[in-house]
Parts: sequence; structure tokens; C-alpha cells
Amino acid sequence: MSRPTVLITGPMNEVVQTGLAEHFEVIRLWEAGDPDAVLAERAKEITAVATGGAEIDGPFLDRLPALRLVASFGVGYDKIDATVAAERGVIVTNTPGVLDDEVADTAMGLLLMTARELSRAERHLRAGAWTERSYPLTKATLSGRTMGILGLGRIGEAIARRAQAFGISIAYHNRHRKDVAYSYYSTLLELAAAVDILMIVIPGGDETRHLVDAQVLKALGTDGILINVARGTVVDEEALVEALRTNTILSAGLDVFEHEPEVHPGLLDLGNAVLLPHVGSASVPTRDAMGQLVVDNLVSWYETGKPLTPVQESTRLLRTP
Repeated sequence: MSRPTVLITGPMNEVVQTGLAEHFEVIRLWEAGDPDAVLAERAKEITAVATGGAEIDGPFLDRLPALRLVASFGVGYDKIDATVAAERGVIVTNTPGVLDDEVADTAMGLLLMTARELSRAERHLRAGAWTERSYPLTKATLSGRTMGILGLGRIGEAIARRAQAFGISIAYHNRHRKDVAYSYYSTLLELAAAVDILMIVIPGGDETRHLVDAQVLKALGTDGILINVARGTVVDEEALVEALRTNTILSAGLDVFEHEPEVHPGLLDLGNAVLLPHVGSASVPTRDAMGQLVVDNLVSWYETGKPLTPVQESTRLLRTP
């Protein structure tokens, strides 16, 4: 009996490639001399796609009429049009849960680096400046602060638990109130005005594009710290650069950017911005766990008809009539 055919759109974690090869006939699109020709030739046999960030939209789906599942490596899936996929009967999965702690740790690391200027202090030492003068006292501390979490999902809750251990109070804004003890604000603007740390943990996409704009940053205030471990598109980077330059807010710690891997040059010039190259989940154990979940989603779907972690847009396709 022939094995199902899975298309891998580009180089992925070795766990993904090895795991899929054990169960499926695998097409590695990036190794094809003519990817368009390969897709045209084998379109009718490709029933699933594994992707680490390729654009999966209507035109792409048009080319694969037999496609029934897209397994995405990562929690965010803003490059996949999951709504259009669902309309065509294509399930989309992602990899939540296995990276929550890693991203939450990164978020708290960014907060510490930003508030206490730890990366700037290290550069001061490495430059030999410590022998001439002590590093200046930092303006900020974490003590007594309130963190507003924009997006209190799995990762947001993991960040909240860590922040509470630092003595930080928690507030949040979601589309809907949750059954938690944290203070809830029905609008982002109200949340920003009530806190002095704004932690961004919401998905990207058109609905959240530039949700954090000049007005929100002004509400956060001159003692405010912005941390983004979600998607760069959530923040209006032009407005952020201006807010940092004019001290409208105190500082920002960013792991994601609007046009990554390109970084706004204004951010690179600012000492009150801590910048990381999207490393929130970038450890070998966590990436391997994400890769295994990609494999497990595909295996589960082929064996039982139900993947383990479908995205919200796909759940209606799995409901039993």
C-alpha cells in the first residue's frame, strides 16, 4: 500500500523531516530544480503540507486540489489564510503548548534587560569603560510595577506567573474576560493607561496590525516599558521609534519586528531599545518538541481523521454532525 504524500515547503527542523520520512512519501520542495513543475506534476497526490513559514493563501491552495491539512511549525500562523483554508475543507494545525515556557522566559529576560539596562551595562564592561567610571544608575526597577498583558492565552498566563514571582501586579486585555484573578480592561487604551509595563502576546494578522499605536504608547506613559514577543506587525514601529526617541515611553524590549529580519534603522540607533533576533522559542529542546508536534499532528490526522492541535478556524471542520 502506497504511503500518503506530504509536501514540505522549505527547510525545517530535522525532527520534522526525519519523522515525516518514517511515515509518509515526502516531497522537499526546496530541493526541486523546478518547484512549479513539481507542484503541477504531483498536485493530485499531495494531501498534506508541512511548513515553517511559507505563504499559504488562496492561490497556493488552488494549486493543490487534494490538499486536506496544513501543519505549521509555530504558534503564530498569520502567513496561512486559515479562513480560506477552512472554506475549502483544509485543516490547519499549529504547535501551541510546547513552547509556552520558553517564550515566557524570553519575555521576562527582555523585561529585565530593558528595565535594568543589562545589555547596555555589559557593553559598558566589554568596552573597558568600567575601569574609568561605574555604569550609571538605571532609572527603572521592576519593584512595584503593574504589567498589562495584551493577550492572556497560554503564553500570557505563563508570563503572568513569572511576573508575579517578581512582585509585579497583573492586568490584561482580551476580546473576552477570563476566569482569572487579574484585573480586566475592556479596551487596550484603558489597559495601557493603567499599567507601566505593556506585554504583547497576541497573534499577528490584519485584525491586530498596528493595534499598539501612538495613542496607546502615549497612554503607557513616560515610565512605561513595552515588551513584544508576539508579532512585529502588532506595533506601529514608526510610532514606537518616535515614542522612544522623545521619551514618550521609557524603553522597549523586542524579539519581533514588523519587517523582520530587517529591523527599523531608528530602533538600531536607540539606546533605550533592547533588540533580539526572534529567539523566543529558539532552544534545541523546544524546537525539537515543536517539530515532533508537527509530525504528531500529521500522523494523528491520517490515522484517526483528527489532528491534535487544530487552529480555531479549523475546529468546525472536525465537529461530528
